[in-house]
Amino acid sequence: MMHTRVQKNSRRDENMPIEKFRSTTILAVRRGADTVMAGDGQVSMNQIVLKHTAKKVRTLLDGKVLAGFAGSTADALTLFEKFEAKLKEYSGGLVRAAVELAKDWRTDKMLRRLEALLMVADFEKILLISGTGDVIEPDSGVMAIGSGGPYAQSAATALMSHTEMSAEDIVKHSMAVAADLCIYTNGELTMEKLQA
Repeated sequence: MMHTRVQKNSRRDENMPIEKFRSTTILAVRRGADTVMAGDGQVSMNQIVLKHTAKKVRTLLDGKVLAGFAGSTADALTLFEKFEAKLKEYSGGLVRAAVELAKDWRTDKMLRRLEALLMVADFEKILLISGTGDVIEPDSGVMAIGSGGPYAQSAATALMSHTEMSAEDIVKHSMAVAADLCIYTNGELTMEKLQA
C-alpha cells in the first residue's frame, strides 16, 4: 500500500510541475545602464498550443522592476501581486523583497502549492525566485528560465561576450534562437526595458 502511494506521488511530481515550469522561455539581459526582459507568447497543454500571444513579462512598482514567470498563469499572477506588495513594503529593495517572498512561499501553506518560477530584475540585479526558498543571482548579466531557457541563455551569453550589441538586440536574437529550437517557445515576444 505504501509503495503504491509513493509511485502515485512520484508520477505526479515528474509529469505535472515539470511541464508547467518548463513550457516557456523568459530571458533577462543587463548591459550597461539597460536591463531588458522578454518572454515568448506560447501557452501549451501537452501537445496542443492553446495561445500564441500570452504576456508572461510585466513591469512592477511603476515601471522600476521587471518580472517574468514560467509555470501556472494563475499562480504566477498571485506571486506577482505578493512580490509587488513586498517591494512596496521594503521601499523597492529588490533583494530584500525577493528573500521575503521566498520565505513566505516556502513556509505558507497556501503559497507552497503555487507552481511557478519568478524572474525579477531592476537596474542593478537579476534574480530567480523559487518556491523552495531559492533566490539566485547569475554571475553574469544574463539569466533565462523555462524549456527554451538554456538556448536563450547560451545565445545571449555568446552575444554578450563577442559583440557590442545592445541588451535589447541581444534579447531579440537570443529569443529567436530559443524559438527555433524549443517546441514550447514561439516568436511572439513581450519585451520590457528598464533604462536609466
